[in-house]
Amino acid sequence: MHAPCVRVPTEEGEATRRRLADADLVDESLDIVVEDGALYIPVTGQDAVPDGLRVVERDVPERETPTSPADLLGFEPSYERLGDVVILDEDDPARAARIADAIVESNVRAETVVNRASKVKGETRVRDWDVLVGESTETVHREYGCEFVLDIAEVYFSPRLATERHRVVQQVADGERAVDMFAGVGPYAIPMARAGAEVVATDINDRAIDYLRENAERNDVADRITAYAGDVREIADDYAGWAERLVMNLPHTAQEFLDTAVALAGEECVLHYYDIQHEDERYAPGEAAIRDAAEPAYDVTIETRHTVRSYAPHEYNVCLDVRLTRS
Repeated sequence: MHAPCVRVPTEEGEATRRRLADADLVDESLDIVVEDGALYIPVTGQDAVPDGLRVVERDVPERETPTSPADLLGFEPSYERLGDVVILDEDDPARAARIADAIVESNVRAETVVNRASKVKGETRVRDWDVLVGESTETVHREYGCEFVLDIAEVYFSPRLATERHRVVQQVADGERAVDMFAGVGPYAIPMARAGAEVVATDINDRAIDYLRENAERNDVADRITAYAGDVREIADDYAGWAERLVMNLPHTAQEFLDTAVALAGEECVLHYYDIQHEDERYAPGEAAIRDAAEPAYDVTIETRHTVRSYAPHEYNVCLDVRLTRS
């Protein structure tokens, strides 16, 4: 099979393989090839391979299928991985326990297995969890070259949004001034800072900001991030007219903060506005709310109407990339 591979000298092969495996970048479905003094390590997420490693395309054989949870269960279970935590969403406790046991016995790397015990709740957007295997709900998640330490029992984090976050970060220019209005542990703020932006990040959850500051240190961007624990409206006066980019990733309630976003916006500002809407009218309500808040002080240009993912039956998580230009 033709696939992207990291090519390294054989003497560096094991250390490089471990480095890529720790970042969840090794394609376990394909074999590693040794040829002419070099090791070819098949990878997923080619864009996330650390700088300094060479990626080449080549043919590599498929690996004999390892033991998976489905092999042990007789059916394909649904689960997510967040670092070394595996997350289930099962209504039946007995079925959840059976799946957790199979995950531990399989080739899946997992220190902890949890089952969702509640919906996202409260203004800090956390869940309750039933811990089925292991003890700690703290983990390190790696995404497009960044590391995020977090505790899923204390903060909100969705690994499913990695591609969407990367889409936004690719638009960031060196030297930009950006405000992440609902920053969590920093999955937007930190890669924006790595792209060269000066970032102000706020979150109502004190623990999320604690983790964001730790993550800024882990990713060597602490000098480009200013983090505030509290409501973003509390800093609006201090940063009035400052932002050239605003991230509003708080679906359902972002509309309530549009006046604050407009106050933070500079002479020209790109706004990434996230919303949850019915499939028949995914973008119009958000567009109307943004225009109502920004016009006539700003000219409003909708640059991108983007569906992020399905959220519920007939409902979608969407993003509007909007350029605000002061009139």
